[in-house]
Amino acid sequence: MNLTDVLLQMNPFFPTGQDSSQWWIYIIWILPIFFFMIYGQRFQMWMVLNDVSKSVNKLKGMRETARKETIEYAKSINPNVDPTEKIDHFLEYFTIMPVDIDPSGIMKKLQHLMRIRDERVKAEVRAMAPSMDNVSASKMENILEAATILHLIYKVVRHFYLMGKKTTSMFFLVQLQMIMPILLQEAEALNKAIGTFKVGQPIGDSIGPMVLGRMMLGKEKKMAAKETVWSEGDYKGRKLYLLKAEGPNGTVGRPGEAIGRLAGDLGIKIDAIIMIDAALKLEGERTGDIAEGIGAAIGGIGVEKYQIEEVATKLGVPLYAIIIKQSVQDAITIMRKEIADSFEKVTNTIYSVVEDKTSEGQSVLIVGVGNTLGVGQ
Repeated sequence: MNLTDVLLQMNPFFPTGQDSSQWWIYIIWILPIFFFMIYGQRFQMWMVLNDVSKSVNKLKGMRETARKETIEYAKSINPNVDPTEKIDHFLEYFTIMPVDIDPSGIMKKLQHLMRIRDERVKAEVRAMAPSMDNVSASKMENILEAATILHLIYKVVRHFYLMGKKTTSMFFLVQLQMIMPILLQEAEALNKAIGTFKVGQPIGDSIGPMVLGRMMLGKEKKMAAKETVWSEGDYKGRKLYLLKAEGPNGTVGRPGEAIGRLAGDLGIKIDAIIMIDAALKLEGERTGDIAEGIGAAIGGIGVEKYQIEEVATKLGVPLYAIIIKQSVQDAITIMRKEIADSFEKVTNTIYSVVEDKTSEGQSVLIVGVGNTLGVGQ
């Protein structure tokens, strides 16, 4: 191909003859191409930066709302003391996980740290209003927990946003933009949860304790561990031991420690363990659907789950799980109708498992796992 052929192919870009009077149309057409070739990545980064900036501002607004509501609730309990400084200090509170290079004994370390953390939170809450009752104190603990997590989410997102802005790195910003919808969803759930905790109404995660609470009605309740109660019952020749966190306080209790005490110190014979808990649903699944499975149905950092599995393994008894599906937002906000409507079905499923998996004369431990806020027994 010679030079003449090349120039002929470029003729549309450099018109001649009658078309030369329309040269400005061709300039307008070709300039954007060169503009985006040179500045396209910067323009894309500006759009990503702007999108992430809006999300960061949303998180900041939710963080400030949560902080304000926490302070107002504390003032409503004890109007004589301004809790602002203490709450701001508490929002920066953190826990350092133990070393896991050598996993031997890590569960005992985790349990020790979590117990210290829980006691510290309770002490801080009591210091704000020494005369508050247990229910109000548990509400305050839950509110502080939600506000602290929301504060942490905002700080981490802000960190990566500022790092991306400072280094002009698309990698920081694009990754942040991709996960931002999930983070905003969790932040909105936490923000709404604070309002639920303030009024002390049952949340989606309370469905397990609610089912056990009704099974305990009219029966003697005994302390199995701190903030954890148990009762005895019978069903078609089986001995039932019912266990849940002590309501209506906003607590999950200590089911792992309680099961260990029932099977160990109290010498109760257990032939099977059935656990009922809320579980995160997948997209496309219906809220309130029920599923059965095997294993310890309990969330958290893993300490309680480890303790329960240790007891079950030592005794050689099966662990049956019944879960009620719900989203993150459903689990920590006021219980939705779909979850409440599953109440009878969950109860029938428990009795069905008892009949199918055990024989007459055997003993079954039934555990209602979850936050028992607003749920008695």
